[in-house]
Amino acid sequence: MNVLAVGSHFNNIEIGCGGALLRHRQKGDRIILFVAATSGFLNSERKEVRKDETVFRNAQAAAELIGGKLVCGGFETLRVEFEDGLNAKLVHLVEKEKIDLIYTHFAGDIQHDHRAVARAAAHAGRHVPRMLGYRCTWYQSETPFVPNFFVDISGLWEKKEEAMRVYESDSGRVKEEKIAYFKNDAENNGRQNGVSYAEGFQVIKWLER
Repeated sequence: MNVLAVGSHFNNIEIGCGGALLRHRQKGDRIILFVAATSGFLNSERKEVRKDETVFRNAQAAAELIGGKLVCGGFETLRVEFEDGLNAKLVHLVEKEKIDLIYTHFAGDIQHDHRAVARAAAHAGRHVPRMLGYRCTWYQSETPFVPNFFVDISGLWEKKEEAMRVYESDSGRVKEEKIAYFKNDAENNGRQNGVSYAEGFQVIKWLER
């Protein structure tokens, strides 16, 4: 199986579906990670807070841990839109890699750029038989994230957390809170399904053949 994980920024994929991708790796599936934005960051005064080079280096290390090929879209952070440039890159990638399954942001995510990438993935994957939406933030929106598809990641949480910790720019209290939040989420998903840890997804479409 050829699996494509799509994210707006570096670290979205590791948080949202890192465990599921590790499961795919165990099964011998091919994994491609497409990240739309360069993920460097400027503050309101246009001063550099996070360097593109640092985040890209971290993302390469995380992709190696997961066992996937990293592809960067090259769009500016916080300026990712649902437009022809992004759509064309994703369509080309889906067709070139003969993708069977896509993981992407769920469409109701509170962040504008996450929603844009979700729409672009749905557009590019209109002929892909299986597509799942993940959550990678803890913020609520007008459309709640209610998972209805679960992947058992028991025995894989530690590797997922290792990939999440690769990012040097996500440091201090916020980083630890984020890891704790999503670990608790995986534990709760696991309890609901009788396993130790599970990632939850929203089914966008699922065609059995």
